[in-house]
Amino acid sequence: MTGFDDRDGLIWFDGEWVDWREAKVHVLTHTLHYGMGVFEGVRAYQTENGTAIFRLEEHTNRLFNSAKIMNMDIGYSKDEINQAQREAVTKNHLDSAYLRPMCFYGSEGMGLRADGLKVHTIIAAWEWGSYLGEDNMKNGLRIRTSSFTRHHVNITMTKAKANGNYINSMLALQEALTDGYDEALLLDVDGFVAEGSGENIFIIHDGIIYTPDLTSALAGITRDTIVTLARDLGYKVIEKRITRDEVYLC
Repeated sequence: MTGFDDRDGLIWFDGEWVDWREAKVHVLTHTLHYGMGVFEGVRAYQTENGTAIFRLEEHTNRLFNSAKIMNMDIGYSKDEINQAQREAVTKNHLDSAYLRPMCFYGSEGMGLRADGLKVHTIIAAWEWGSYLGEDNMKNGLRIRTSSFTRHHVNITMTKAKANGNYINSMLALQEALTDGYDEALLLDVDGFVAEGSGENIFIIHDGIIYTPDLTSALAGITRDTIVTLARDLGYKVIEKRITRDEVYLC
C-alpha cells in the first residue's frame, strides 16, 4: 500500500510549494517529540459549479484560535492560509478532497520550553473518502463506550484542535477496534457523554435532537452546521449534558 509520504503532488510548506515527497522535517523537530501543534481537517466537495471547500473561513478561524490558545504565532494572514488551501486543491487536480493545514514547532531547540522556536505551517490536500468508511455510513456503526475519559478543561485546552489532544482519541479508538467495535464514545470526568473519538455526537429521542454541551468537546464546525440546518428545517435541537443511558434509549 502506498504510504502518505510517497505520492505525486505538491504541499504548501512555509509559503512555498514543494514536491510531495520532499516535504520533510528533521527527526528532532520539537512537535514530533512533545506534540505541541495545531491543525484542521477540511473537506472540499465537487459541485455543479466546481469544487467547493466546506466552510473554509470557519476552519481557518478555528486554526488561528487554536494557535492563539497554544501561544503559537502562525506568521501568515488568514487570507494567505485560505488562498493556499484553495490552491492546494487546484494544484493537485482534485475535485473532492481532504485538506490538512497544520502548524508545528521546528528543530531549533529541545526540552519543554517553546519560546524561540519557529512555527512552521503546511497545507496538504488529497482524496479521502468517508472518515468512518462507506459501508459504515450505509449500514451503521457499532460503538463502544470507552474506558478512557475525555479531557478535563483543567488538564488541556479542549477548545484547541491540538495535535497532542488526539492521543486520548487514538487510545479510545484502538480499544474499541480491538474489542470488535467501529468507534468509541467518550464520557467526560463526570460520566456524561462528551463526543466520539473524532466527531461530535447527536441523538434523537421522541422527535427531539440532542447534542452534548461543549465543556469537554471540540466545537465542531460540522456540529454547528447540523444544529443550524436542523433548526432551519423546524426541528427542536437541545444542547445539554447527556447520560449514556439516554444514548442507549435513543
